Order: sequence, then structure tokens, then C-alpha cells
Amino acid sequence: MIWLFDLDDTLHDAANASMPGIHEAMGAYMERELALTRDEAHALRRRYWLRYGATLLGLVRHHGVQAAHFLHDVHRLPGLEERVSGHRHDFAAIARLRGPKLVLTNAPRAYALRVLGALRIEHLFDAVVSIEDMTLFGHLRPKPDARMLRALCARLRVPATRCVLVEDTLVHQRSARRIGMRTVWMRRYARHRPLLWAGRDGRRPAYVDHRVQGLRPLVRLAMR
Repeated sequence: MIWLFDLDDTLHDAANASMPGIHEAMGAYMERELALTRDEAHALRRRYWLRYGATLLGLVRHHGVQAAHFLHDVHRLPGLEERVSGHRHDFAAIARLRGPKLVLTNAPRAYALRVLGALRIEHLFDAVVSIEDMTLFGHLRPKPDARMLRALCARLRVPATRCVLVEDTLVHQRSARRIGMRTVWMRRYARHRPLLWAGRDGRRPAYVDHRVQGLRPLVRLAMR
């Protein structure tokens, strides 16, 4: 089995550590680069997230924004390491899982490595697949793009059925299940997430194989 772990709000409490700063930086970037008001930037950011699954894709497609410039600008996050927190029981469970373990994140690599380093869990993973690795034929294809997930399976030389995506965002889970991956919906930090991200009523959709409040149940699920 190959384990694919999302980063933000799956491995750590991003709502406290990074998301407020990222959202503020995104808004400031759009105000500055696109000459928008604060309200216009907020509305456009939400519209692009709803349409494309990532604000960045809309900015690249419709405004010619350079992805690397945007990602660097909005993920500078001074003091990030002091705010990052996770759960030791989750990390102990990851260490017990058999098979390769990868971080699969729409965040840039530098940010992901900062978070993993602050949590002191970088040694638990065999690789980090960041947004820089999610390009197909010259176009960014971050989660929830099923084409990127299929390409990842091909790169790993395994069928999708041998992969498990552990993730907090349902739209990503849906794409993973569509191509045959097993899905685990991580809900530990759901109290911080708006309904758009966490599901309207908290119930487990049909495309989610397991719903968990922490990562310890993965050890038991892996034995099935």
C-alpha cells in the first residue's frame, strides 16, 4: 500500500499556523497585482477556488500571473515555525504504517518542508509531492485534478487501487475515488473549516471509504 497524505489540516493545524496569513497574503497580492479593492480580491479568490479548485489556476489562466511568483509571495509567512502544531499520536501512527508514505500537497515545496521540519516528521515520509510537481503538458494540474493523480500513479508504477489518500478536503477525495484510490477523510481539524471545505453536514459521502478524527485508526485499517 502507498500512503498519500495531504499536509494542511491533515498533518497539522493549518487554520492556526498558516491559513490566515496565506489568505491575507493572497488578498494583498491580488489587490496589488490586479489593481482590485479588498472586497473585489476576496470575491475573485473565492470564485476561482470554486471554479478551478485553486485560486492560482484562475490567476494564471485569466491574468497571466506567474505561478512561482505568486506561490513565493503568499507563502513567506514569517514566524510560521513557532505556530505549527500537530498531534504526536498521529505521527506515531504514520511511523507504524507499512509501505511508502508521501506528502501530496497543493502548497509549494519550500512551505511544505518548513512545516514538516517544524513538526520534526520529515523523516517519516519517502517524498514530498508539491504543486511544483503537478504540471502536465505545461499546465498546472493540482488537486483535485484526476489527470494529475493518474500521472502520479504512473510515476509510482502502481495501480490507483494500491494508493490511499488521507485528506481533509472532500473535493479532492472525490477525484481520488473516481480513479480507484482508497480514501480516508481526516476530520481532526474540521471545526476550523467552512462548510465549503468540510462538507455540509459532516456525514461521510459514498466516495469516502473511512472517516477518522485522527490518524491512529489507519494502523488498524491497513491490516484489512
